[in-house]
Amino acid sequence: MSYRVEEGQPAPDFTAATTGGGNVSLSALAGKKVVLYFYPKDSTPGCTTEGQNFRDLYPRFQEAGCEILGVSRDSLKRHENFKAKQGFPFELISDEDETVCRLFDVIHLKKLYGKEYEGIERSTFLIDQKGVVRHCWRKVKVKGHADQVLDAARAL
Repeated sequence: MSYRVEEGQPAPDFTAATTGGGNVSLSALAGKKVVLYFYPKDSTPGCTTEGQNFRDLYPRFQEAGCEILGVSRDSLKRHENFKAKQGFPFELISDEDETVCRLFDVIHLKKLYGKEYEGIERSTFLIDQKGVVRHCWRKVKVKGHADQVLDAARAL
């Protein structure tokens, strides 16, 4: 099921497999702010830069009481390699069946070299301690984005 997640609405709950051999449920993170960022593919230039930006600001996100989770359709094995290579201190969610992506309505028709395909639209959601979506960024441009998200997290 897919619907448009909007600011001010409760975030849809989910349970998904993460790097580190665990599972995460959004409801289990109640009491913390959560940055949920969706990206197209591990080890591609834009996705690597975005992850590195979140990694570099991670201590500041922690100071703001905020957890970060990255989501793509890559396998856990790919995620583990990507996370290790980049030194990400946060977990990555493997959403191979697109369950979480569709809950947050980030699967869209895209074009590359004249071919159309369904893919993840780079998007970020900031969820407050009560599980309410406070900010949605869609069609994200990587440059400066992590800083914007951090400013919004601090303001909550």
